[in-house]
Amino acid sequence: MTRETGILADAAIQALSENQQIITEHPFDGDQIQPASLDLRLGKKAYRVRASFLPGKGRTVSDKLKRFKLHELNLEDGAILETGCVYLVPLLESLDLPGDIEASANPKSSTGRLDIFTRVITDESQAFDQIPAGYSGPLYLEISPSTFPVVVRTGSRLSQIRFRKGHSILTDDELMALHKSEILVATSEPNIHNNGIGLSIDLSGDDNCLIGYRGKRHTGLVDVDKKAACEVLDYWEPIYNRGSDDLVLDPNEFYILVSQEAVHVPPLYAAEMVPFDPLVGEFRVHYAGFFDPGFGHASAGGKGARGVLEVRSHEVPFILEHGQLVGRLVYEHMLERPAQLYGTDLGSNYQAQGLKLSKHFKS
Repeated sequence: MTRETGILADAAIQALSENQQIITEHPFDGDQIQPASLDLRLGKKAYRVRASFLPGKGRTVSDKLKRFKLHELNLEDGAILETGCVYLVPLLESLDLPGDIEASANPKSSTGRLDIFTRVITDESQAFDQIPAGYSGPLYLEISPSTFPVVVRTGSRLSQIRFRKGHSILTDDELMALHKSEILVATSEPNIHNNGIGLSIDLSGDDNCLIGYRGKRHTGLVDVDKKAACEVLDYWEPIYNRGSDDLVLDPNEFYILVSQEAVHVPPLYAAEMVPFDPLVGEFRVHYAGFFDPGFGHASAGGKGARGVLEVRSHEVPFILEHGQLVGRLVYEHMLERPAQLYGTDLGSNYQAQGLKLSKHFKS
């Protein structure tokens, strides 16, 4: 039976492009369409702005830019984005969506692991990363590097967009049934509530007692388009379990940690990590929340893959303990099975992962 609601897969995203419902100044890169999302590319200019903003109903982003921009940068030959600053970049992609297709955006995994805060905004938007059904107009990306200064250029891909038809989120009962048949998280007693399935933190450490990394301040540049170019210890402080299964999160410091459970996203589903849940603590987990179909799937080379967590505490120190619930995964139906799954011939960087930094750092 064909579903009538769900997340659009790769073939349907390609069809949106062919029908001029995704409009781009340049043809798609060969690997730009993912199993359940499309990578978005930076355009030719970046604008340093005084502060983050939303245009609001009846107003365009370009109108707000005239008021709030400080200066502009040419991205065609590359430019440095400094920490603590807010930039706005028109994207190469724009939209002319049909009336029954909406979209949402999220940072790419590598973006989140660099502590680059990104949010997509549209004309008349009153919320970040949300594109209403039938939207026709440009897309902009707000970028704010928090830990490392970064080099970006025209065509750099920091964010991704998912297209959705109708309501597609699984209920608690549907999640439990799917978990029993497919094992969504590797635990005997899944924490399922509020249409999500819980993930807990692993602070026991690997064979070397390594539990995570804390980002260093005042580092060199990270080029977002270069893989394995940076030395780990120049940018990160390793954190080890020294006999206590807890970790004090310092306010406004950035951590890379890992979930205790391995995660599995079956081919007919997509998942998203809820980035912040005040019910479990005053900290943010997982800037980059999209999990594509096939993540951790055995036939796609996964056999379960743990969720790497980008963690930042808010305002006050916070103690994390091993096994503590830190977030939850929301699963959605796909409209159809993708032609390619995450990890299958896609050069996916994080399939079958454990604790892992972004692709920019030498292994």
